[in-house]
Amino acid sequence: MTDHATKAARFQALHRRPEPLLLPNPWDAGTARLLAHLGYEALATTSLGVANLHGRHRAGRREILDNCRAIDEATPLPVNADLENGFADEPAEAATMIAEACAHGAVGASIEDATGDRRTPIYDLGLAVERVRAAVEAARALPVPFVLTARAENLLYGIDDLDDTIRRLQAFEDAGADVLYAPGLRTLEQMRAVVTSVGRPVNVVMGFADPSITLEQLAEIGVRRVSIGGALSRLALRAFLDGAREMREGRFGFVTDAARMSDLLPAFGR
Repeated sequence: MTDHATKAARFQALHRRPEPLLLPNPWDAGTARLLAHLGYEALATTSLGVANLHGRHRAGRREILDNCRAIDEATPLPVNADLENGFADEPAEAATMIAEACAHGAVGASIEDATGDRRTPIYDLGLAVERVRAAVEAARALPVPFVLTARAENLLYGIDDLDDTIRRLQAFEDAGADVLYAPGLRTLEQMRAVVTSVGRPVNVVMGFADPSITLEQLAEIGVRRVSIGGALSRLALRAFLDGAREMREGRFGFVTDAARMSDLLPAFGR
């Protein structure tokens, strides 16, 4: 198996090249191995995918960390961990998740400015910056190079203010974040505005964006990393529901769309 330090160095190098890094989001060891078999160069966990795996809409701290370890151990690829808001409001406490993620095999992780409280969904900018700064300090103290991604979540919570998103990302850059990420960007124009406003690599998640946008277009505007969030998990669940509904109606045509064993065996091992 590839050692942790080698994975960490590889993940950093993937952020330095000119072409975007495609970073898909498996939700268990099996989907991680399938993605590795398809030739992806790195993987990212999805907290929504973990929650769905456990039959809930939110995953717990331990479930996210255990999932990170399972995905890391499944392939030799670098893994980035979705840590939500670090499961704490206070900066130093939230930042402990960075070391935990590293101990569970991750070589990168994200921390977001969403509170988890619907009444006040986004942290005030000052506190959000303190949280990123604490996460950066925790990342720099690790025994391997670690890519810290800071996320501005306001577009997902009804705050339709791209200028505020950019201000937050610029503040997170000043706090030392390695990668900047604003889920909820939908258009190339919005993405271009973000990319040209900051000096660090920008991650775009296509699970919320105009699906007609291509990787080539993203590369042209300077996007450096492209993820999909929980979309692959939701795609799999949609196929499951469609098949289960058809079976409930007494029909079985869905089996012709099932993955062939010959497609699975090379990834899972004979």
